[in-house]
Amino acid sequence: MQLDPVLVESAVVFGVVICVHSAVWSPLSWCCIALAIQAFYVQHKWDRLIRTGAAVFQFRPSANSGVLPASMVLPLLGLALRGHCIAVGNVYMERFAVGVTVIGMMLALFLSLIALGITRPVPTNTCVIAGIASSAILYTVKQTLTVSEVIEVLEVLLIFVYLSLILLYLLPRCFTPGEALLILGGISFIINQLIKRSLASSGNANADPLQYFLPVAVLGLVLLGIFFAVLFVFMESETWSASLFFHTMTAVLGLGLLVPWLSLLTQHHPITWLMHFITETNTRLWLIGFWAALLLLAVAVVMHQNSHRSAGSKKHQASTTVRKYFHLLTILTFAPGLALDRPLLHLAAVGCLSVFLFLEFVRCFRIRPLGAPLRHLLTLFLDERDSGPLILTHIYLLLGVALPVWLTPASCTPSGGLGGAGGLVPYAGVLAVGVGDTVASVFGSTVGEIRWPGTKKTFEGTATSIFAQIIAVVVFLIADSSINLNASYSWVLGSITMVAMLEAYTSQIDNLLLPLYLYILLLL
Repeated sequence: MQLDPVLVESAVVFGVVICVHSAVWSPLSWCCIALAIQAFYVQHKWDRLIRTGAAVFQFRPSANSGVLPASMVLPLLGLALRGHCIAVGNVYMERFAVGVTVIGMMLALFLSLIALGITRPVPTNTCVIAGIASSAILYTVKQTLTVSEVIEVLEVLLIFVYLSLILLYLLPRCFTPGEALLILGGISFIINQLIKRSLASSGNANADPLQYFLPVAVLGLVLLGIFFAVLFVFMESETWSASLFFHTMTAVLGLGLLVPWLSLLTQHHPITWLMHFITETNTRLWLIGFWAALLLLAVAVVMHQNSHRSAGSKKHQASTTVRKYFHLLTILTFAPGLALDRPLLHLAAVGCLSVFLFLEFVRCFRIRPLGAPLRHLLTLFLDERDSGPLILTHIYLLLGVALPVWLTPASCTPSGGLGGAGGLVPYAGVLAVGVGDTVASVFGSTVGEIRWPGTKKTFEGTATSIFAQIIAVVVFLIADSSINLNASYSWVLGSITMVAMLEAYTSQIDNLLLPLYLYILLLL
């Protein structure tokens, strides 16, 4: 009898939930266990809906729904953050972390409600389990949140509903239900926080301007994408007039809305502040020069691979090893930034995300003059996960290594940095995706022979992935003096092993999922 990969994936997720519960041990951690149990049952209903084509939207094929692993990310992240906020006595951030946990639970319950509502015949047993879990969660939340926090949860839910209706319709086959929950839920939360901070005051001169660039960029890109996706349904996008209109509206959105909005939030002119920030130290100038050289190298790899395709068969596709070159370039980009200048890396990652998404819009809408060349160049690097209108794997790679940098709680971090395994938290993306996933894929595809039951992944790939991440941890310990693992070596090894097993069995976007789970485990 063949082992079901979904069961092993679920077992790993339950293991992470138990780890968090053991470390936190609060009513909300009990709610996470209840949420995981009901998500496990609802996941099978979503899987059946996708197989039979009865789901409301078109989801990414050749993958399970991924509801359980995605449902647990935000709740577990909030619980892990809350522990550190309590330790440093930051009451505001402690309530913020509670809000993250509850919002994650409510989004997961909403997704479960949709599955149960459209499944025919009605799954009685699953409805009973989901009802019991939901009742326990709602009762605990009622005792935990204030009225203003409840309103904030409802606001995020409302934004999530509208974004889901719009983006899942405009982007068929781009996401699984779990990926949609994770990505659209995160965007909804960011947008709500930006609106909340914008309405709260006209700006805070003492606030770090760096924290506002990501939410403003995310909102601007979402508005740009939705506007032109709807507009180009009714008009041709490949003409020069349409392309000129696209570039003009992008400039108007950036200079007419986003820059003034940043000025309002930060009490600084963004361009002036950026120039001062970049030139503040020589280290930043050297890093930017080094990253520019890596960018040219990445472009050279793309052009070289496409020259092979032009000379040979039109069906030529880049191999797994070639695609992992970009993972290596990601390591070379992020590791020096993490060790030398994390604020600059934070800002550079926001800028890189903005450029990636803008170029993807240009490619998808065939905007002149770059739309057609980009479409031709990037087709070479497609894999089975890029089945929708957008090519997202390179964006997921960037998000995977950047999210731990963006999520690292500066206001909940002691002056000497996070102790123990927490010192590796900003490196979670580089470890899980840059090192672990790359080594597992290359060694598994070249020398792997013993396959994990029910999957194409190999034991050799997973074992070398764990070993490579341990070596990377040693290198980071030598290069970054702020890391002090103390007696937490066994916890680091256990966390890396659990995430490596998740990589072996998940069918979700591992570039996005693995760093978040490693981040959560290292943060405990």
